[in-house]
Amino acid sequence: MPKRRFNLDENTPFYWQVILQLWPYMLEYKIRVIFALLCLVAAKGASVLLPFLLKYIVDDLNQDSSQTALIAAPASLIVGYGCIRLFNTLIGEVRDTLFGRVTERAMRRIGLKVFNHLHKLELAFHLDRQTGGLSRDIERGSSGISFLMRFMVFNIGPTLLEIIMVTGLLFYYYGFTFALIILLSVIAYVSYSIKATNWRTRFVKEMNNADNRTHTRAIDSLINFETVKYFSNEQHEAQCYDKSLASWENARRKNRLSVFALNGGQAFIIALSMTSMMLVAANGVVNGTMTIGDFVLINAFTMQLFLPLNFLGFVYREIKGSLANIENLFSLLQRPLAIKDNPNAPDICVSSGKVNFNNVSFQYNEERKILKHISFTVNAGEKVAIVGESGSGKSSLMKCLFRFYDIQTGSIEIDHQDISQVTQDSLRKSLGIVPQDTVLFNDTLEENIRYGKPGASNQELQRVIELAYLSDFISKLPQGLQTRVGERGLKLSGGEKQRVAIARALLKNPPILVFDEATSSLDSGSEQAILAALRNAAEGHTSIVIAHRLSTIVDADNIIVLDKGSVAEQGSHNELLKQGGIYTQLWQAQN
Repeated sequence: MPKRRFNLDENTPFYWQVILQLWPYMLEYKIRVIFALLCLVAAKGASVLLPFLLKYIVDDLNQDSSQTALIAAPASLIVGYGCIRLFNTLIGEVRDTLFGRVTERAMRRIGLKVFNHLHKLELAFHLDRQTGGLSRDIERGSSGISFLMRFMVFNIGPTLLEIIMVTGLLFYYYGFTFALIILLSVIAYVSYSIKATNWRTRFVKEMNNADNRTHTRAIDSLINFETVKYFSNEQHEAQCYDKSLASWENARRKNRLSVFALNGGQAFIIALSMTSMMLVAANGVVNGTMTIGDFVLINAFTMQLFLPLNFLGFVYREIKGSLANIENLFSLLQRPLAIKDNPNAPDICVSSGKVNFNNVSFQYNEERKILKHISFTVNAGEKVAIVGESGSGKSSLMKCLFRFYDIQTGSIEIDHQDISQVTQDSLRKSLGIVPQDTVLFNDTLEENIRYGKPGASNQELQRVIELAYLSDFISKLPQGLQTRVGERGLKLSGGEKQRVAIARALLKNPPILVFDEATSSLDSGSEQAILAALRNAAEGHTSIVIAHRLSTIVDADNIIVLDKGSVAEQGSHNELLKQGGIYTQLWQAQN
């Protein structure tokens, strides 16, 4: 993995930022790059020889000589011409093969880097993201990097080298006129291409944004397929999608018209330049200062120069488009991490599993405070329940425990270790959760359960399946554990998904378990069975239960009652009922 870093400030042009960030990936395969460049130089040298061979072939054929000489001399030149053209093609293929590994590895490295970075970003980013648009940004950015690396190395540099070589040869052999026409044409072509391409870049960005919105709308609608059906809103979704498509269509039209303006201007410059070169060359032939072979050579050089130059216009246009695509990808990479480990932060060491919340305050934004000076202790091996009305801060408290957010004041400690001072990875490995809303991967039941401990044995897997009361359900499935659960687990019922989540958490077997209404989707019979299983599984573990259904936490060692982000009451079930406060009101309302 490339480790070289460049210090770039905000004033550095974006294309230089891209080049400097891609440079380490080029250096990873220095030998391949060097050989590819040597192949490039060899190919350009061979291509410059071809017009000269054409000149000599035509001049020899145009001379009055014997039939034997007429056949022998041009034949050798024609064979040489064919060999050089074959060499030119083969060396180009070798060059592309050598450099292909470089671009593919760079795409792999950068793709992995973006993937890892996205998983390091805070929960707030992922709650706000648009999955469809994000995936398109990553896809286009990766393709843009491949295009940029290949064509910047093998088209822009070589074409400029060829322009210099051809201009020098024309000046040396034919004087100032041809060289001047070439130089003026190149300057006019490049200037027009740059200005026109810069003008139309905004249309490329507009088209990409419209494409992102369209893709996001389609993905969002398909993910929420059941909701669309429940409300019979297929037509509404189709209208919204068509509206996004109309925006995309309009952006594509503007982009297409801008391409027409660019290509038309480039074609005019090329046609004018080639006509000028041919007129001067034809005049030389008429005056006797040039041969027919010279005329063919000038024509070949002009074609040979302007064809790649015309392609260079396409390459520059695409590079600008690629840079616009890469900009979105790199903006993801440059997004700072809101939740960061301290330098040299140690791993957490959990021995007993005691959890302390010390004067914890937290807010998502300044306008709304969620948690206000919360303090309580969960002793090792205890079962502590957190209850309260919706919006009282129960789930936010658990997100702070997992350090999805950093608290503003106070501290959260596990075995007297501040969780903000240890690594996030080790912290989350010591915690397990059964969430209220279980979302599964589009994979098999086995892989979704094994996700809690990817290296678990079959015996461990079977044990947690039995503890979560999944055995009967799995035995009735034709494909058993190999049954695919569908996108986000949509093929399973809410209760079945929750049992999978319970099995997954038990397989992880962390010292601290968090249950966020872990039985909310189960029927009463299954609930009691699984509660008994969870009690057995929680032995020797610290358990924190977020409960809406109070009947499930009557055996808790301590119950924390939250009200508007503060601890209003705490104690055992019987103690809280005697107080006749908020808990008593909640209990009476549920019974």
